[in-house]
Amino acid sequence: MQTPADLAEALIRRIEERGPIPVADYMEAANGCYYASHDPFGVKGDFITSPEISQMFGEMIGIWCADLWTRSRARTVHYVELGPGRGTLAADAIRTMAALGHHPQVHFVETSPVLRKLQKERLPDAIWHDGIETLPTDAPLIIVANEFFDALPYRQYIKTYSGWRERAVGYGDEGFAPVPGPSPAEDRVPEHLHDAVAGSIYETSPAGLAIGNALARRITRQGGALLAIDYGHENYDAGDTLQALNAHAYADVFSNPGANDLTAHVDFTALGQAGHLGGARIEGPVSQSYFLGTMGIAARAAALGRHHPDRGDEIGAAYHRLTDEEEMGTLFRAMAMLSPKWPKAAGFEVTV
Repeated sequence: MQTPADLAEALIRRIEERGPIPVADYMEAANGCYYASHDPFGVKGDFITSPEISQMFGEMIGIWCADLWTRSRARTVHYVELGPGRGTLAADAIRTMAALGHHPQVHFVETSPVLRKLQKERLPDAIWHDGIETLPTDAPLIIVANEFFDALPYRQYIKTYSGWRERAVGYGDEGFAPVPGPSPAEDRVPEHLHDAVAGSIYETSPAGLAIGNALARRITRQGGALLAIDYGHENYDAGDTLQALNAHAYADVFSNPGANDLTAHVDFTALGQAGHLGGARIEGPVSQSYFLGTMGIAARAAALGRHHPDRGDEIGAAYHRLTDEEEMGTLFRAMAMLSPKWPKAAGFEVTV
C-alpha cells in the first residue's frame, strides 16, 4: 500500500522528469493514496459526514428511496452508493427501506480496501465495484452520492498577465507549490472570463461531469434516479474552492499529499447540465435543510427524543447540525437526476 511519503517521492520524480503536473493530477493522486490508506471519518479521523452525525440522515435517504420506488411501480430496483464511506448511510437507509417493505440488492462503488472492509462489516451481502461501468443493467438504479463529487479531480485555471494558464503543481526548495502552466488555456475558460483580472481562478471537474452524464444515460435507459448531496454552489463563475482537511482543521492543499483530504465545491449547475445532456430530468438543487425537512427529519428527531430521553441533547444537537443555516443546512445542497419515465421525487417541490 502506498504511503504519503511514497507518493511524495513519486510526485517529485514525475515533476523532475516532466515538469509541473496539473492540479487535477495532483488531487487525483493525493486522494487516491489518502482513501486507500485511511479511515478518515469520525471524531478520530479528519472530518465527519452527515451519516456519521446521526442515523436520521440515512433514514431520510431510505425514506426518499422507498417512496420513489413505490411510486415508480418498478418490481426490482438496485440500491447503488458512490463512495459509501464506512457504509453507515447505506446501513441506515437499507434498514429504513426494509421497514417500508423494500429489499434492494446493494451495490457499492468503492476502491479503498480499508473502507471496503468497514463496509463489509455493516452490509456483508453488498456487491462491490471499482467503477460505474460494472453496475447492473437488468433493473432500475437508485444511486446515492453523498459527498462524492467534491473529492473527484478538479482542473484549475489561473489568469496571468500573459493570459489564462492551467494551474499546475511544481516542486522546489519550499516543497510542492502551485505554478501557472506553460500553454495558453483560453479555450478551457468561459469567454466572459477572458478579461478577468490577473490572479483569478476558474475551476471545473471534467471527471465529475463525465460520471454524472454517464449515470444520467444509464438511468434514462433502464429507469431510476441519482440523488447527489454535497457542499457546493450554483451558477459558479470564478474562485478557488480547493481545500484540504486534516484532523478536523484546514490544512495546506500543497503540503503532505496523501495525508490530507482534498475537496472542492460542487458546481450543481454544471452537474445538472451534464445530467440533462444525458437525458435525465433534473430536480433541485435545494438546500440540505429543505430536503431533510421535507422528508420528515423534525418528526424523526422528536420521536427519537421521546424514545431515548437520556440522549435528548445529543439528538437535538445532531438535528441542528444537519439543518441549521449556520451549520450544514445551507452550504450543503441536494439535487436529483431522474429517468424521464419516473415520477417526481420527494424533497424538491420548491427551489431555495
